[in-house]
Amino acid sequence: MNDTARSQRGTLFVEEAEILSHQGFEGGQFMLRLLAPKCAAHARPGSFAHIRVDPQRPLRRPLSIMRADAQAGWVEFLYKVVGEGTRLLARRQPGEQLNILGPIGRPFEPHRERPRALLLGGGVGMPPMICLAEMLKADAHWQPLALLASEVPFPFRHRPSQILVPGLPDGVIASMPLLEDWGVPCRLASQRELPGVYQGYITELARDWLAALSTEHRRQVEIFACGPHPMLEAVAALAREYDLPAQVSLEEFMACGVGGCAGCTVAVETPAGPAMRRVCVDGPVFDAREVFPAA
Repeated sequence: MNDTARSQRGTLFVEEAEILSHQGFEGGQFMLRLLAPKCAAHARPGSFAHIRVDPQRPLRRPLSIMRADAQAGWVEFLYKVVGEGTRLLARRQPGEQLNILGPIGRPFEPHRERPRALLLGGGVGMPPMICLAEMLKADAHWQPLALLASEVPFPFRHRPSQILVPGLPDGVIASMPLLEDWGVPCRLASQRELPGVYQGYITELARDWLAALSTEHRRQVEIFACGPHPMLEAVAALAREYDLPAQVSLEEFMACGVGGCAGCTVAVETPAGPAMRRVCVDGPVFDAREVFPAA
């Protein structure tokens, strides 16, 4: 057992969690809230839970934690139906029980010397960014900016932002109401043509913002991202372009979720040379330079 996996001992729990709410959205997206006090008490931005979607389906499904309330004891997830497992999960109703294992994984670790946190979330990679934004908003030291992207309808009704973000294109004003209410600046991107939404890739929108910063302010930026592999690869390239640190949360298929089966390994570049790491316990958060080294 390596140091990362060993550090998670004592913070991983199995619970029979009651479904408190389960709301469907366009594009096969669902918001799931579970009463899971132990998981809620230890959840961190970037951690996930392994959920048994159906009694007849032994293999669990990993879902990133979007929000957690330690006092009320609930955890919330956003997921998209992509296969039989999530299709079965989408049928589950409030009041039913789901077996949940979590929280699992290495979380995001913001560095205080870089208070300008740039949060990039694509598709079902949005939840870890929302979780991280909620943590950062509690301390006035941080100055987060959240950029969220989706190629299906957003699972919320976006609204014009009242928070000015210098450096972004004119007319890009759509935001996520939850983040706006928290006082966290937010903008949306999509390839679809939507009012107030940036039409293009999220990394292009991020580049506009970075290019408009002064050299001094750019030195205060750290990038955090979760989303599809091509997006994370582009994030790593953007971080190299501006010589910025970046942490990325990987999305991988998993079997056990606790490091035993090694079914979610990815190749990484370490100071000692190439190596294999398990996304479930060595990640899911990695230094972008480790998983997307320069060509």
